[in-house]
Formats: sequence, structure tokens, C-alpha cells
Amino acid sequence: MKIMAVDYGDSHTGLACCDRTETLASPLGIINERDFNICAQKVAAAAVEYEVGEVVVGNPINMNGTLGPRSEKCRQFADLLSNYLEIPVVMWDERSTTVTAHNMMNEVNKRGKKRKAVIDAVAAAVILENYLAYKANMRKNQTNSE
Repeated sequence: MKIMAVDYGDSHTGLACCDRTETLASPLGIINERDFNICAQKVAAAAVEYEVGEVVVGNPINMNGTLGPRSEKCRQFADLLSNYLEIPVVMWDERSTTVTAHNMMNEVNKRGKKRKAVIDAVAAAVILENYLAYKANMRKNQTNSE
């Protein structure tokens, strides 16, 4: 099943999608939208366009495990998004994904405007990679326990 990840931001929202085998996560792009409702509608339209079966919204949990205002805003975004879609919308811990995305951009020497244009989509791909690894591990553990 194809899964789409969302790195929601107040003005830039990154999107990533995996292949049907849930193996490869790739950045899709950025939605540049400040309006909360319109952004959710655009993300929902992308989910339909890419024919995904699930959407994962990054949840920026604080490093100490608490939920702050940013996490609540992302929860509200996921709830609104689920109103527009008939597929599951889940939250996923995104701690350190932006740092990981920046490190990846450093490794390929992508800087300045080029970095700014893709960093949120790369962060969404990192969120998705982590979620896919979790799902694969759950399947493996389930198979081993049978």
C-alpha cells in the first residue's frame, strides 16, 4: 500500500510517499500555504492524486516526551485532514527528523535556496522511513511469534 507522510508547517508543508511495497520513501514536494484549512485540503487532494491508502502526519513531540503547542496544532491538522479523507490518518513521532534532513542535505552539499526548497519534503521522507521501519519490524515480530 502506498503511504504518504506529511511534515506540517505554518507556511511550508512537506510531503513524501512510498512505493506500494512500503520499501522506498521519496520526497514529493512542498505545499506553500499559510491557511490551515486550505493546506489540509491540498494535502487531502495530494493523497487522492497519489492514490495512497494511509497518511502519516508528523507529531513534533518534545525531546522530554511531553506534548507542546506544536504537537497540538499537528493533531488538529491530522483531525481536519481525516475529515477530508476516507483512509486512516495517523500521527507519528517526528523528533529529530528536521535535524536528520539537514544532515542529509549537508552530505549532498545542498545549501541555500535549494535546501530551503526541499528540506520539508526531505523531513517528510524521514518521517515516512521511520514509520515504514516500524511497520516492517512489527510484521517481523508478528511472524516470529507465530
